[in-house]
Amino acid sequence: MSALLAQNGGSPVRTTPFPRWPSSDDEEARAIAEVLASGEWGSTHGEVVATFEREFASYQQAAHCVCVCNGTLALAAALRAVGVGIGDEVVVPSYTFIASAAAATFVGAVPVFADLDPATYLLDPAAAAAALTPRTKAVMPVHIAGRPCDMTAFTDLGREHGLAIVEDAAQAHGAEWQGRRVGAIGTVGTFSFQTSKNMSAGEGGAVVTDNDELADHLYSLANVGRVSGGGWYQHERLGYNLRLTEFQAAILRVQLRRHPAQQAVRSANAALLTELLGKVEGVWVPDAVTSVTAHGWHLFVFRLPGIGGAESRDAFVRALAAEGIPCSGGYQGLHRNGALRAEIASITGRLGQPYPEPELPATDLLASDTVWLPQPVLLGTEEDIHDVATAIEKVLRHLD
Repeated sequence: MSALLAQNGGSPVRTTPFPRWPSSDDEEARAIAEVLASGEWGSTHGEVVATFEREFASYQQAAHCVCVCNGTLALAAALRAVGVGIGDEVVVPSYTFIASAAAATFVGAVPVFADLDPATYLLDPAAAAAALTPRTKAVMPVHIAGRPCDMTAFTDLGREHGLAIVEDAAQAHGAEWQGRRVGAIGTVGTFSFQTSKNMSAGEGGAVVTDNDELADHLYSLANVGRVSGGGWYQHERLGYNLRLTEFQAAILRVQLRRHPAQQAVRSANAALLTELLGKVEGVWVPDAVTSVTAHGWHLFVFRLPGIGGAESRDAFVRALAAEGIPCSGGYQGLHRNGALRAEIASITGRLGQPYPEPELPATDLLASDTVWLPQPVLLGTEEDIHDVATAIEKVLRHLD
């Protein structure tokens, strides 16, 4: 029977590719051509970046937006703007892209990992609270897959302990918690426009906030310490050069206009796939909650609780991919990443601080039995989504 699997010589469920990503048409081409013809290619001379900043701030229901060159340095700038520095601690989930934790080390701080809520894949507010020490300066809820964290709990935590809440919304364009779009619910929030993201310019990032002083600080950090409206050589702070180009902003303005319609397709297809997988034995999909009033759907994630560990899960992923379904096993816990562990040990060792060595059972469990489907899968047709469910069920029938 195993020969029925495509990887063993059987016919794959599908051979038709899913929608290509990033997607573009003549609108992006015209927008790039206009910037090219203008001769104003950098944001210090043009107006396209500034226009996109206003549009994206409005879209995310934030007072301010500062665009930067990528999502990783958006996080570093956000941390620095809220005052995180050498020896401070930042509570982060371990189940996230490495940039979330690496950004803390870039400003000399120590990422302290806290466990997930296994029902959501997101940082558990109670675990974050338990990880606080007198050195904690910020907490970083990460909206994994585009699903908002419990921002009510995190903003309460920030107020109670006087901490900055830095939202990593790299995967959560347009996502909402209780009717409010993520990013500026906390102290400050960051986004990514990297190739895979639901709104892409190949690379790029943004930081949003409702705080006027933080917005000014972020502007300076992105513009080598200059102040808005000041002189070319008026450097009031030490800053980086993180500027986005006018070309990237031109693409992003078009991508932003397209996002609502694309998001509606992703949401409808995610609902259909959730319904279909609810009928497949051995698959667990996170429950919806009413406080998540809009999911970003950068990823569709599901668990295989009986799969038997990461090795078997990886075998499932290979078999599913052979059936024509793009997929991966997702993140491994950052608390086990050698490069991060070495950097944290270096920082804490130099400062004479204890090395934070957490136990994260939920993270370890989810990292061993989770499967991801990337967002372009959710841009397909209803027939495509039925193919996804059929392929998952097929592979599960032949686990042995």
